[in-house]
Amino acid sequence: MDRTQLDDLLSTAIAREVEANAFYRQVAERSANPNVRSVFAELAAEELGHKNLLEGVRRDPNLIGRFSAPAADYKVAEATALPALSIDMKPADAIALAMKKEQQAVEFYLDLAARASDADLVKSLNALANMEKGHKTRLEDIFVQIGYPEVF
Repeated sequence: MDRTQLDDLLSTAIAREVEANAFYRQVAERSANPNVRSVFAELAAEELGHKNLLEGVRRDPNLIGRFSAPAADYKVAEATALPALSIDMKPADAIALAMKKEQQAVEFYLDLAARASDADLVKSLNALANMEKGHKTRLEDIFVQIGYPEVF
């Protein structure tokens, strides 16, 4: 994969992080529930951090190799229905929505990797999928703690 291809890939990834930031920020601004507002404000800030991380990869492409898959994927997002977005949503539904968005990001990069023929491009796409899997796993942990507190 040449530098132009990597830049194109990173531009797409960065644009997706900016889009996620805008979505989370809008939900935070419109939610009636203060806990949901807080969760989405934090998620919006994290998406900006992801954007900055990807911009760092653009400056130093070797950083992309740092994205490893989480130790376990319990597939909570895959087993959870996508809740409808509403200003009155509960914190557990807000987290479920966010983890489903991360699942969609994982699937986006894995689908691109499955279609790519260049080995370096496949490696980079899988690394980006791993980054998103890490975000998904973190949100799944929070979802289980919020959605099923009786287990803990």
